[in-house]
Amino acid sequence: MNKFTYSLFGPSRSRWLALLLCSLLSACQPAGIEDIDLAPPQPPLVELRVGTLYGPQIFMNSGQGFSGFDYEMASRFAEYLHLPMTMTPYPSRSELYQALKTGEIDIIAAGMSKTVSREEQFRLGPPLYKVNQVLVYREGLPPPQAIDQLEGSIAVIADSAFVDTLTQLQQDHPKLLWEQVYDKDNEELLTMIANGELDYTITDSTSLQINRRYLPELRDGMLLEQGLDVVWLLAPQDSDTLMSQLLAFWHSEQRAGTLAHLNEKYFGHVKRFDYVDTRAFIRAIDRVLPRYRKLFESYAGTLDWRKLAATSYQESHWDPNARSPTGVRGMMMLTMPTAKRVGISNRLDAEQSIRGGAIYLADIMDRLPDSIPENQRIWFALASYNIGMGHVEDARKLAEQMDLNPSAWRDIKKVLPLLQKRKYYQQTRYGYARGSEAVHYVDSIRRYYDTLVWIDNQERHLEVTAQPGILTPAEPQPVALSGDGPNEVPLAEPKLPR
Repeated sequence: MNKFTYSLFGPSRSRWLALLLCSLLSACQPAGIEDIDLAPPQPPLVELRVGTLYGPQIFMNSGQGFSGFDYEMASRFAEYLHLPMTMTPYPSRSELYQALKTGEIDIIAAGMSKTVSREEQFRLGPPLYKVNQVLVYREGLPPPQAIDQLEGSIAVIADSAFVDTLTQLQQDHPKLLWEQVYDKDNEELLTMIANGELDYTITDSTSLQINRRYLPELRDGMLLEQGLDVVWLLAPQDSDTLMSQLLAFWHSEQRAGTLAHLNEKYFGHVKRFDYVDTRAFIRAIDRVLPRYRKLFESYAGTLDWRKLAATSYQESHWDPNARSPTGVRGMMMLTMPTAKRVGISNRLDAEQSIRGGAIYLADIMDRLPDSIPENQRIWFALASYNIGMGHVEDARKLAEQMDLNPSAWRDIKKVLPLLQKRKYYQQTRYGYARGSEAVHYVDSIRRYYDTLVWIDNQERHLEVTAQPGILTPAEPQPVALSGDGPNEVPLAEPKLPR
């Protein structure tokens, strides 16, 4: 080996190679090392900058803090990274895209579905949940049967996935036309449909289910796309580290059941829709609630008063004289023993009933096992309010036997209906119970609560915009969070420009 090496690189051969190397280097010299385009190393993140859009399932301020599927997941991701988070809602998708491309934000978390055009422009994160795309029209109009038979115009949000869908459909339906709307968001288009100002739009199934609680005139027409993944968007370059961190985070949250929990929290209770009930509730908010709102606010304690009010509506439709053949009475439909226990002498007196119901509900929450997370205790308490703590505890024990989580509402709502089947209730301490009724009861209260939150936000928005010198936000306003988790109190509220 040494001999071979020497013969190849002997004195004469070495001089020849040296001359060749010098000539090559001198030929390349004019370019200069400073002209080589080397990408600078990316500094580590000091905060997670998240771009988003407003929407009840994405990001919103409920008056009791911020909420939304994307908001909670982004908060958890920031906590996972041990970073503070700034979440900035942008007015449009095009501005969101531009902010990501120019490095103003690190990630887009805005309920966006996976599309070919987005794959071409960005890196897509793992799937969070799935949606369908549906054509939306107004109650009272003939249901649309086919794309070629639509009588009226279609308007969709500019730069949305719905534009991609219509572009694909146009290949088989050349006469299909639509308008891209740049100055409105998804909720505004749905409101225009409900008010008869627009013929058709396209939206995601989750958005339709949520908005029908406030706009019961909305109807779903043809199913245009099915089972689309909702994902986050990352920059196409210099995002390798963030993508690997996001994938690791996603796997850990999936194993922990976070994705399933948030799916149930934001979408599990809105699948059932009752047009007549929704219309009646909205009328009652306008005509009846003002008489009792102060009482709900006064006696709710640490509970959001709107949850107490939603429970009362589910119980009595806010009728202080409500009676049931089973012996329950009043706004909160208390039994006689319960009324005595909480110090109520007249169940038909609105104030006494609300006060007693609030005391009873708070007592149930206090007696629930500590293993039940704080943000889910109210749903367990409401199920107990409906069918009794004993039956709820039976359901928790059954859940444990079935390798489900006895402290997760998403699992308990699967088990409660089993208490109506002999195979299961004969194993329990308290026996038969109408568990499916308890699930419906809780889901209804959650829908009523969401509607109250939405209407509250609408009223607050009108009050703010009516003040002299106050304008609606035209520029994205960031919300800074400490990064200590999804329940952290915001460090700065969004500010309106003056």
